[in-house]
Amino acid sequence: MDPEVEGLVAQERLVEAARLASARGDAARASALFERACDWSAAAAEALRAGEPARSLTLAARGADDAAAERAALALAKDAPSAVSAAVALASEGHHRWAATLWEASGHTAEAAEAWERAGEATRAARLFEAIDGPARAAEALEAALRRDPRAYGAAAALGALLARYGKDEAAVRALQRVPIGAPERREALAFAVTALARLGLTSAAAEATRELEALGGAAPATASAAPPPTPQRALLFGRYEVVREAANSPTARVLECVDVVSRARVAVKVLAAQEALGTGRDAVARFAREIEVLRALDHPSVVPLHEFFPDGPAVVLRWMEGGSLEGLLADGPIAPARAHEIAAAVLRALGDAHRLGILHRDVKPANVLIDAAGAARLSDFGVASFGDLATTATAGVFGTRGYMSPEQREGRPATPRSDIYSVGVLLREMLTGERPSADRTPTTTPSDAHRGLDARHDAAIARLTAVDPSQRPSGAPEALAILGALPWPSEPAGPRIAESACSSEARVRTTHPTDTPTGPAREDLVATNRLRTTDEGTTVDVWTGGAIVRLPPTRGVLERARRFAQADHPALQVVLRVDPEDGAIWLDAPRGRPMHRPLTAEQRRELGDALRALHAAGSAHGQLDGAHVFVDDEGGVTLAFPTDSVDGATAQGDLEDLARLV
Repeated sequence: MDPEVEGLVAQERLVEAARLASARGDAARASALFERACDWSAAAAEALRAGEPARSLTLAARGADDAAAERAALALAKDAPSAVSAAVALASEGHHRWAATLWEASGHTAEAAEAWERAGEATRAARLFEAIDGPARAAEALEAALRRDPRAYGAAAALGALLARYGKDEAAVRALQRVPIGAPERREALAFAVTALARLGLTSAAAEATRELEALGGAAPATASAAPPPTPQRALLFGRYEVVREAANSPTARVLECVDVVSRARVAVKVLAAQEALGTGRDAVARFAREIEVLRALDHPSVVPLHEFFPDGPAVVLRWMEGGSLEGLLADGPIAPARAHEIAAAVLRALGDAHRLGILHRDVKPANVLIDAAGAARLSDFGVASFGDLATTATAGVFGTRGYMSPEQREGRPATPRSDIYSVGVLLREMLTGERPSADRTPTTTPSDAHRGLDARHDAAIARLTAVDPSQRPSGAPEALAILGALPWPSEPAGPRIAESACSSEARVRTTHPTDTPTGPAREDLVATNRLRTTDEGTTVDVWTGGAIVRLPPTRGVLERARRFAQADHPALQVVLRVDPEDGAIWLDAPRGRPMHRPLTAEQRRELGDALRALHAAGSAHGQLDGAHVFVDDEGGVTLAFPTDSVDGATAQGDLEDLARLV
């Protein structure tokens, strides 16, 4: 520590102290002092000298020093993980332009497009959206810009050009006509209008537009009717995760839907903002890495599996949860009690295993309860609450509220396993009543008020889980599970308790009637006593997930083959959803598409080969590889259906030979 510098600091002569520190080669100290003095440009320059380009860019952005920001962004773009973290931090402060610059420079096209749109750069956003998703998303961005500002003539010209490139000539002309005479964008608009008008057969209008264009010194470009630009390769994170789209974002994290190029499985890559979420310095990241290693011990079926941790991000890779989050389910109102109990029980089982290992969750809420392809609930974001509010999950970008937090946590006292139990009670009450919890308001609806099949026993059970005094709550997850498991939970959807005198006997008994005409794809006259429903086409549908399923009797041979299929866990294998003792069946996800009706492509053969090798590695062979067991969907996806009949002598070599013979 330099005594002269610190002496100036003690006298609040910060700028002089910063200049002296800079002259003596202590760029980091100089930057910190310039920052305290609110001299953002000088602080940014010193941070870059100190080898801190991310901090330099943030400071330059605060000071609107574009030249300094450009220099810092150029340095950051050389290190993709650092650029990603810096982009998240910049976006959290509202510096979307520079976040977009970093995303684009590091090859993250989808994230760059979103950030450019937030920055008000609709034309740049549209160019990237078009490359990723085609014209529809690009047009949306440009139309939104025009709704915000009808004088955004650059957006109007870009929208017209986009529509003209894709043959939407009438719409293109309407957009281009929004650019008035005298506007700087008029020449660009005319260049595309000439071609669109000519293709519409409006020769006089096309000739007039051509004359105006020539007067402005330009000619209709040959690219006006050119084919759409080719779609670029998707960005690749950490050498193996191909970015599909941004699924969610918050000030502390971005969640990206990705495809693992090695296994071809979908995953969620959560990139954390190190500056915001983990604090500064390598020690904080190291502590987080050590905690991640502890969390790897949570190999539980009700916990979202953690695949990888990358300290350089920092980022975590999680299994993709196709069913979204409980937050999404609750958007439609209360949940059937049986389903709500199933979800709460899954969360409690996950917590029980975590508590046994000495791990607290601290942040149980709907956004952190995810639903997998089978409709099973899984708890996510274990332990991250101890590092900061990393509330964004793999499929939802929302923050939780203090309403889910136990009273002792809200008061700043240490959390205990009973704190997590409290949160589950709040979660269950919300699922049953549809009432959003609040830390400042007592709930106004009890479960028995919200559902005619619930009574005072259910109210008492939830009251015990959510007792203000922790000592009055269940001692742990096993006791909470026992309390809830002792009660009946109806399967029918929620319906309020209605007084007998409030309606006629005819209205009371008429829920559905045999003479009612079925509506929608499912036969609503089938009042399900469980979660299955049969459509008019004879398809069995899981009403909790909306997915079609196949049910098989759980014979010994079928059970063994199903176990091997589940262990193989390859995306091209038909998914084994569950074994349901009450239903007396094994549930399989119905294959998408239809049985093979045309020759397989090389990519489809490769995918099937990979699926077979995964199945063989799990200790099983298929034995029925033929056109009836290979399903192809409209997008070219391929699925190998479950072999319903056992084949004696089935071998791995035989499967590969059958694949080679498949026409």
